[in-house]
Amino acid sequence: MSGRQSRGAALLLALSAGAFAQDFAPHENLPQGEKLFEAQCATCHTVKPGVNGFGPSLSGVVGRRAGQAPGYTYSAAMANSGLTWDESTLDAFLTSSTQKVPGTSMPVALPDARIRSAIIAYLKSVAATTAVAPAAAPAEVAKPSGGPTQWELNNAAASTHDWLYASKDYTGQRFVKLSQINTKNVHDLRPICMYRSETAAPTQTNPLVYKGVMYLTVDSSIVAIDAATCRQRWSTKWDAKGRRVLSPANRGVAIKDGVLVRGTADGYLIALDMDKGRLLWSRQIGSADTSQYLSMPPLLFMDMVIYGPAGADWGAKNWIGAFQLATGEPVWRFNLIPDDNEPGADSWKDPKAREHGGGSLWTPLALDVDQGIVYVPVGNPSPDFYGSVREGDNLYTNSALALDVHTGKLLWYRQFISNDVHDADLSQVSPIFSATVRGKARKLITVSGKDGLLRMLDRDTHETLYELPITTRTNIDSQPTVEGVHRCPGLLGGMEWNGPAYNPLTKTLYVAAVDWCGTFTRTADKPDFAQYAHYYGGSVVPDPKEQAKGWLTAVDAATGKVRWKKQWPTPLVAAVTATSGGLLFTGDLDNNFLALDASNGNMLYRFNTGGTVGGGVLTYELNGQQYVATTSGLVSGFFGGSGTSSIIIFALH
Repeated sequence: MSGRQSRGAALLLALSAGAFAQDFAPHENLPQGEKLFEAQCATCHTVKPGVNGFGPSLSGVVGRRAGQAPGYTYSAAMANSGLTWDESTLDAFLTSSTQKVPGTSMPVALPDARIRSAIIAYLKSVAATTAVAPAAAPAEVAKPSGGPTQWELNNAAASTHDWLYASKDYTGQRFVKLSQINTKNVHDLRPICMYRSETAAPTQTNPLVYKGVMYLTVDSSIVAIDAATCRQRWSTKWDAKGRRVLSPANRGVAIKDGVLVRGTADGYLIALDMDKGRLLWSRQIGSADTSQYLSMPPLLFMDMVIYGPAGADWGAKNWIGAFQLATGEPVWRFNLIPDDNEPGADSWKDPKAREHGGGSLWTPLALDVDQGIVYVPVGNPSPDFYGSVREGDNLYTNSALALDVHTGKLLWYRQFISNDVHDADLSQVSPIFSATVRGKARKLITVSGKDGLLRMLDRDTHETLYELPITTRTNIDSQPTVEGVHRCPGLLGGMEWNGPAYNPLTKTLYVAAVDWCGTFTRTADKPDFAQYAHYYGGSVVPDPKEQAKGWLTAVDAATGKVRWKKQWPTPLVAAVTATSGGLLFTGDLDNNFLALDASNGNMLYRFNTGGTVGGGVLTYELNGQQYVATTSGLVSGFFGGSGTSSIIIFALH
């Protein structure tokens, strides 16, 4: 029921002024409804199957999903509305189209219920009596072609034109060798365009850029826009098939060989054609029924999609696996909570505790292409705050895993918190890089999480070379009690979903963190698992929100010494990106996009985006022009925020 012109709407408005205001019984007088339709709606809509006017054909509209008439290009608002047309939704749309579907391109307002009823009755009869043309054999979907190729993904760290993985490249360094925008001219930065959705949903996505096109998630939709003008190229909405969704947060897509992949909140892994956004395949790999949802950005390597579900806080039993990029068929699987007789199972004294043991994946992986090793950050066990239900070390929760990327075989692991009772997820296993430490050339991995520690490990010896606090840490080992114990970090402290950046030219790590404490309590009685409910065994009362702060710390990567440290007035959860122009790009919860001097953390440029900045921040070059893009919008139920999901792109003025 959406069109591109408003002429039909104007005539419908005239109708409400009395053109057909006589009494009638619409359900008994279909000719009257047909006259109303022909006089007021036929300017834009036909009732011929497959024949669209200014608006889509309304043949068979009753019972059809909104935005799905064949051959018609809908507005993003209608395509993403999620409506199914029935008497109720049609009546609400005709009463006030802009209230029912904000952003629709056809404004309609019919206050007379008799008129609405007559038109709807006619549309129902059209669905029942209009001859439908024989269905053509479904056209074979062309096999996607294009890039990025495996070579391009392997060399993404060196690319200045593309941003090919959630954290820039497989190593997660979030560094770009671009200096057109630098410390001397960044004050001349200006926003050049904005993509603004109609959706106020958690905006934690990390957009990707390839050959001038930006790909991102907006709630359950995937959007492709021009990376220099913000003009939308296509938008595809995933219609949830699961009856429940535990968490709507999504942190981005992955792309390879003309295929785009994302996880959905109702537990599906889906693949789309990058060119048009057409669905290629979908595979359910989790659901609310198993306490799972999908939020992490996928990793694509060779012919595989590497992915795993979240849901520990609802009592999931999680895993990581590989799936064929072409079909979604399973390739390998590694259980993050071991099954009986698997290594690590004996770290749970009660075997039944493993049935809901947790171990979420919700942040980017890291990959050493040369060695064929994928590094995995595993989250907290469940129940979150009642450790005596799951006595033991609870492998592989709060562990960094090194898996053979081809087979999923465990090569080594390090658990950093055993029997965690503070929901202190290990969240980051990047960046990975090589540097000289203590006079020895080493392959390094940076490990951090919500416990507020930054750790540096040798990837060959697995030795911890140093660790340092990146936020306030007090009462760190105190156990939750029925009365409550105050601890820092709280539930949301430390490192969240975006990891550190690494500048290989200056050998510096840049670490953004949350400083927010809370009081941890444990329930008096042992918690029982209940489907579709949090499996906590306690709670955390956060300190007042006005006390929540953030830290941005620059660290000498070789020694672990702090080069500079800045406290921020808000928690810092947005991505940090470093450049060879001596800059850091990031954002905060006061709606600010920020450009900072990487040598000292001083602010050089600030822009109020009109929404909270908690997702990806990236930079790239197109046709000799350097651009910087930031996400903006609501962050989450915990962190709050405001604004519809948006992208703002900047360049020098």
